[in-house]
Amino acid sequence: MFCYGDCMPRKTSFTPDLLTERALEQFWENGFHASSMDDLVKATGVSRHGIYSTFGGKKELFLACFDRYQASVVTPAFQVVETAGAGLADVAEYFELQIQAGDAAGLPGPGCFVANSATEIAPADQDVMDKVREHNNRLRAGFRAALYAQIGTVPEERQQKVENLAELMVIFTNGLWSRSRSVSDANSLRQSVRDFLHLIEGALK
Repeated sequence: MFCYGDCMPRKTSFTPDLLTERALEQFWENGFHASSMDDLVKATGVSRHGIYSTFGGKKELFLACFDRYQASVVTPAFQVVETAGAGLADVAEYFELQIQAGDAAGLPGPGCFVANSATEIAPADQDVMDKVREHNNRLRAGFRAALYAQIGTVPEERQQKVENLAELMVIFTNGLWSRSRSVSDANSLRQSVRDFLHLIEGALK
């Protein structure tokens, strides 16, 4: 539903979860700086007073959207990697779940909310930087566990290599979702995943 002119925001009851869900869509599609309070009122159907009284302001609402993004987007796909004993096949499944979601929504898409925020805001804002770091730490821990599950016991001298590969996987993940903002063919993303995981498998031998 589109709103033109001076139409009033929807009069509806809301919860903080519903507010952050709608605000996330606005921020994800348009970014932080391009989303005004008027945009957020229209996108959420919640008055300025409601937004300020619930979160304190635009930035606080934006920070809350990181937790909403984790719960609604990251966890449903990444939990397959975080399952005990998950290996590279499960990492491949994670990528496929996200690619399917992006393809269903339509490519090119908005990319990754966290990766977008990292380039738009994080360098100049410590609070956002902390949220980005928290997300990347989660990815790194999941990938690290999957690598260890893939190869079993690792001699101490090879542990740093596993750490380096886990970091490389985080970088690839952020790059892949950024690339999804400029491609219309999901299969090109799938091919990138296959090629990358093949390289990772080779590096583990």
